[in-house]
Amino acid sequence: MGHAKAAIIDEEYARMYGGKLILRFDDTNPEAERLEYWAAIKVGLDWLGVKYHMVKNTSDDMELLYKKCLELINGGFAYLCTCKQETVSANRREMKACKCSLGDLEQNLERWEKMFSKYKQGEVIVRFRGDMKSENTVMRDPVMCRIIEAKHPIHADKYRVWPSYDFSVAIEDSIDGVTHAFRTKEYELRNELYYAILDALKMRKPKVIEFSRLGFEGMPVSKRILRPLIEECKVSGYDDPRLPTLEALKRRGITPEAIRKFVLSLGFTKADTLAPFDTLESLNRKIVDADSIRLHMVRNPAKMKISGMPSAITLPNHPTKDIGTREIILDENLYIESEDIKNLKTGDELRLMGLGNVQITKTEPLEGKYAGEELKPQIPKVQWVVQKDAQKIKILIPSQLFIGEQFNEKSLEEIDVFVESYYSQLKEGKEIQFVRFGYCRKDSVLQAIYTHK
Repeated sequence: MGHAKAAIIDEEYARMYGGKLILRFDDTNPEAERLEYWAAIKVGLDWLGVKYHMVKNTSDDMELLYKKCLELINGGFAYLCTCKQETVSANRREMKACKCSLGDLEQNLERWEKMFSKYKQGEVIVRFRGDMKSENTVMRDPVMCRIIEAKHPIHADKYRVWPSYDFSVAIEDSIDGVTHAFRTKEYELRNELYYAILDALKMRKPKVIEFSRLGFEGMPVSKRILRPLIEECKVSGYDDPRLPTLEALKRRGITPEAIRKFVLSLGFTKADTLAPFDTLESLNRKIVDADSIRLHMVRNPAKMKISGMPSAITLPNHPTKDIGTREIILDENLYIESEDIKNLKTGDELRLMGLGNVQITKTEPLEGKYAGEELKPQIPKVQWVVQKDAQKIKILIPSQLFIGEQFNEKSLEEIDVFVESYYSQLKEGKEIQFVRFGYCRKDSVLQAIYTHK
C-alpha cells in the first residue's frame, strides 16, 4: 500500500501537469533483490491502473555511477575508508573523523582500483566528505559505494562494487530528467545529502517533496515487520488477506478503484496519521455493491422440515440492479442458522427471505408449514439453504493483525458454512454478498474470503 500511495500520487501529479511518470527499480543491493520483485511491482501497478512512460533499472547505469563516484574522489568530495564497521559507527556517534579521511588523492585512487579486485566485502567503502560535526547524522561522511559479493538477479557476477541508495538516487534523478521527486517523510533528513552530492558534481537538481507514509491501525505496512511474519509462517504469504499488500487486498476483494479514491482522499500531507481501514472498506462497498450477487449462507446449520412448500422459486441476484435471476428447486428440507431458531416456540412464525412465511408446528425436531407470502414486518427474517443442494465451503475472516505491538494469533478466523449451489457457477474472484453476513470474494470452489460488512 505504501508503494501504491506513492505511485498514485506520482501519476496524478504527472497527469495534472502534463508530465511523465518514471518507473525505476533501485536494484543496487544484490543481496536484497529477486526477479519476482520486478514482476510483482509491475503486476501491482498494472492492477492499480497506473500508467508509466519509462521503465529502467538503476543497475543499468553502473558504469556511469562509477564515473560519478570517481569524479567525487578526484574532486576531494569523497575518500576510501578501510576502518572496521564498529570503528566507523563509533566515530559517527562521537562526531569524529577517522584517519582515512586524511589520505591524499593517490591513496584514494589506489584503494578505488583495489575495490574492484583486491579488497573483500566489508574491507573498504567510499565515503562522502560531509560534516562529522553535523547534527544531521546523515551528513556524517555517509557511504557512497561498497563491495557486495552476491549475485545480482540481472547482472549476475558482473559487478561487485555497488552504489548506496543515497548516492545512486541523486544521480539517477538528475540524469533521468526528474523535475519533482516525491519521497515519503522519513527521507526528509537525507535531502541535505541529496543536494550536496549534486552540488559537488555540478549536476541539475530536481525538487524533492515529502509526504506522509500510509499506515493502518493494527496493520503495519513496513516490509521490516511483514517479512518476518512470512518467514516464521505466521501468515501464509504476501497474499494473506490480513496483510496490507496489493496481492492480499486484491485477494480479499478490495478494488483498485477504491484504493485510488482512498489514497486521494487522504490528500498530500506530511502529517503522520493512521488511516482508518473502515474508510477504504466504505469506498470499496460503494463500488462492489452493484455487481455483488446476493446469496444465502448458513452457519451452524439446523435442519428444518417444512410442509406445503412450492416446488421451485426464482430469486433476483440483486434487490435493485438487473444482474439476472436464479431458480432454486425446493423440497421440504432446509438448513437455517441455529442462532435464528433457539428461542422458537410452536405457533411462532418466521419469514424465509425471498421465499415466504413459515409457522412452527414442532420444535423437536424442528418442523413447520408454509404460510404464504404475505409480508408481516413483525416476524423475524432469516436466510436458508436447501439441504440436498447445499454446498459446504470455508470462509476466511481476516481481522486486526497486531494488537499494540503483539501479533494477534486470532487474526484469521475460519468458519465452515453451507451456501446455495449457485455458488459453484460463479467465477473465482467474484464478489458476493452473503445475506445478513457481509461481502465476500470467491477464492476457490471450496473457499471464500470475507471482504467487509
